[in-house]
Amino acid sequence: MIKKRFIKIAIDSPAAAGAGTLAKSISKHYNLYYLDTGKIYRMIAYIKMKFPKQFNQAFLKKKIRSIKTKDLTNKNLLTDEVGTEASIISKNKNLRKLVHSFQVNCAYNPPKKYNGSCLDGRDITYKIVPDADFKFFITASVKTRALRRYKELKNFNEKISFQNVLKSIKKRDKNDFNRRVSPLKRTKDSVLLNTTKLNKRACFLKIKKIIDRKLKS
Repeated sequence: MIKKRFIKIAIDSPAAAGAGTLAKSISKHYNLYYLDTGKIYRMIAYIKMKFPKQFNQAFLKKKIRSIKTKDLTNKNLLTDEVGTEASIISKNKNLRKLVHSFQVNCAYNPPKKYNGSCLDGRDITYKIVPDADFKFFITASVKTRALRRYKELKNFNEKISFQNVLKSIKKRDKNDFNRRVSPLKRTKDSVLLNTTKLNKRACFLKIKKIIDRKLKS
């Protein structure tokens, strides 16, 4: 019998590695509050592109406070243009402070109906939830990730080529791994999971096995 307790799961990964899908499955199974932190930056990038003249600190602060989980499912957030802009604005220290506060609150103070929280992004394991009960670094080959993103965009009838998506993913990787502020990196205490040759179910079972083992101990 697995004893109930407040669980905090932190997941870092490069773009389109499958972390989001995995985090959602894990969150649903253990009844955890899920937050795709990368989508927050995409949401901000989308807001900036949509309201360029109004985009300032005060306007942004108000927008971040009003972000709801359902807002992060907007298909417009998945475009490469938004993704590239998100990677650029995420380097802004003042913006990161606002987002950091929002993320930390979601991780440590989720709605009472949940058994804990599960956040995925780029700096979750060492900056947002450094004391997480479980830390994972999800990755996959760049071509596999590009293909996944390409298929995802095609589902929204996006007129885009695989080569353009591949180029975009490589650019995102360069920005994420090399940025001076909160770069993407695997911490020593994070479990590595390469999803290149694994389907969604296999990934879920691997993570579940690790979590269950610790919860039962």
